[in-house]
Amino acid sequence: MLTGIFDSHAHYDDARFNEDRDELLLSMKKNGVDNIMNIGVDIQTSENSIKLAEQYDFMYCSVGVHPWVANDIPDNFTENIREMAKNKKVKAIGEIGLDYHYEDYSAEKQQEIFRKQLILAQELNLPVIIHNRDAHSDTMNILKQHNVKGVVHCFSGSAEMAKELVKMGFYIGFTGVITFKNARRAVEAVNVIPLDRLLVETDCPYMAPEPNRGKRCDSTMLPYIITKMAEIKNISPEEMTKISAENTRKIFNI
Repeated sequence: MLTGIFDSHAHYDDARFNEDRDELLLSMKKNGVDNIMNIGVDIQTSENSIKLAEQYDFMYCSVGVHPWVANDIPDNFTENIREMAKNKKVKAIGEIGLDYHYEDYSAEKQQEIFRKQLILAQELNLPVIIHNRDAHSDTMNILKQHNVKGVVHCFSGSAEMAKELVKMGFYIGFTGVITFKNARRAVEAVNVIPLDRLLVETDCPYMAPEPNRGKRCDSTMLPYIITKMAEIKNISPEEMTKISAENTRKIFNI
């Protein structure tokens, strides 16, 4: 069994964990999962993430506003985030970024709240957790305009984009998608990213790896992701576990 796993991106405040959240989280250690970062996507989930991180000593969290809620946030949202970020369990601003997959959310508004949070992260000297879906060019252009470091999570870009992000100082996170048969781009990206910039994540309850695709994901499924990434990098799963956990602690200053 793999031990010392660090899930760099989870959403345990999600309603899909309501029935068994405590039991599941208390089982993590015996399943080899030492630490978890729980990620905020709006003001409420950011507050919930802090509560979870305070309840479980092995959990940490981030606070931020996701592009999907760009249309419905108060004007003073950055003040809310600034206040929450004072908590010692808060290790990053995120997840923030751009998502052009659906047309319901104005690109202009998304970019506005993305930039505001990047500026806030600079002020607070915190890393950022970037969400990027179907918005590669704009995401890269905006990141180049702000002096921030952090993680591009659930990476969906090209190997070339991955190389450029690494040069900019970013770490790259991969989910269960890396185990899918059609994950050619993700495999190519892992191939070119240095070991000291790779993170493993579930994005649970989403993105369950094979052979659990379509089920509710949780951190106990990370060995499937780690094993696949280790295979691509031609190292042992134990080494991949150790390196990815060290990388996560480094970028989040844990």
